[in-house]
Amino acid sequence: MIILAHCNENFNDLQGAYLFAKIRKEQETYKANYPDADIISLGIGDVTQPLVPAVVEAMMKAVAEMGEAETFRGYGPEQGYLFLREAVALHDFKDKGCDVSPDEIFISDGAKCDISNMQEIFATSDIVAIMDPVYPVYVDSNVMAGRSGKFVNGSYEKFEYLPCYEECDFKANLPSHDPMIIYLCSPNNPTGTALNKKELTVWVKYAKQTGSVIFFDAAYEAFITEDIPHSIYEIEGAKEVAIEFHSFSKTAGFTGVRCGYVVVPKELKLETKSGGLISANELWYRRQCTKFNGCSYVVQRGAEAVYTEAGQKQIQKTLGIYRKNALAILAGVKEVGLRASGGINSPYIWVSVPDGMSSWDFFHFLLREAQVICTPGSGFGPCGEGYVRLTAFNTSEKTAMAVKRLKTAVKKYTNKG
Repeated sequence: MIILAHCNENFNDLQGAYLFAKIRKEQETYKANYPDADIISLGIGDVTQPLVPAVVEAMMKAVAEMGEAETFRGYGPEQGYLFLREAVALHDFKDKGCDVSPDEIFISDGAKCDISNMQEIFATSDIVAIMDPVYPVYVDSNVMAGRSGKFVNGSYEKFEYLPCYEECDFKANLPSHDPMIIYLCSPNNPTGTALNKKELTVWVKYAKQTGSVIFFDAAYEAFITEDIPHSIYEIEGAKEVAIEFHSFSKTAGFTGVRCGYVVVPKELKLETKSGGLISANELWYRRQCTKFNGCSYVVQRGAEAVYTEAGQKQIQKTLGIYRKNALAILAGVKEVGLRASGGINSPYIWVSVPDGMSSWDFFHFLLREAQVICTPGSGFGPCGEGYVRLTAFNTSEKTAMAVKRLKTAVKKYTNKG
């Protein structure tokens, strides 16, 4: 009798397809049935504006270097080239008053990978707290690792869910079961809510009191327009309790180029079974050296150009397009009587669905009646039901057209009702 290799049973606890893959399939099916449909996506958060000239020039120069024996580079350092880590440390942290050194910064191929992989250096027995609604990767990566327990009555047994209700501006209360890992995202995906300094200070103090570690996702900090923290390290004591994730995807249009970074402070210590302490920074460095070959030299030169004077001016122009799109969407949905948050410090607008519809009902309604793609809120967790997420990453022209179609469709539905 042949004994087959066994699967990782944790994967069987995942619920259905990955949310954004399911949306893409729905879109493809509709397009196949209605090939003439002019579908506009405000769903999956992919960008539409091209790489700015400063980035393109830097990458072209780097490609040319790779074609010459004198300047060719093979394997690079797993934590990233020093030139990029120094630029990140200066412009993303020192300029904001944060004491982050280059050797606490690890360059990668994107925040999604880092967020998923970081939990590898933590014990599988550690309890995880997640906001609800929440970016699905936080949940699914921990399900794959075996931290979730079974999925029962709409939630996983071992997770501590932190409900984010509209009445509380979609901000969660502190956990009640002292989890070891806490996922925070500010500005938040999907609700667009951003935490101010006082609110972040409460979370840092809680983590210090309980021994928890905060996974702080700052992927959308470039969209902040109000006086709120861009980094959790703006809060005193945060380096002892927080790991911070960043991405160039939305900031600089790197969704197809792939580059991000994570900050693992040297002050952050994890406990061993014997009661000793070990550096999270050292563990992550060891993990990366074992499992990651580093982000390409060409890409890192492009990322470095983001921080030049020309790069910053060009990127702000691009970000300005998305910010205007966000405000246009926010105004449009409110005009037809839908409640909405986000759009001010975030590229995401979190919108209530019309009475009588579920999140997926509204998804199909907009696709059918307006040829507009949104993201059903229920895909972000139980508290996401009754909402959809709209993104500001399409072009100005298509965003304006999508808002117009959405308003017409909702008005028609409301008047019919």
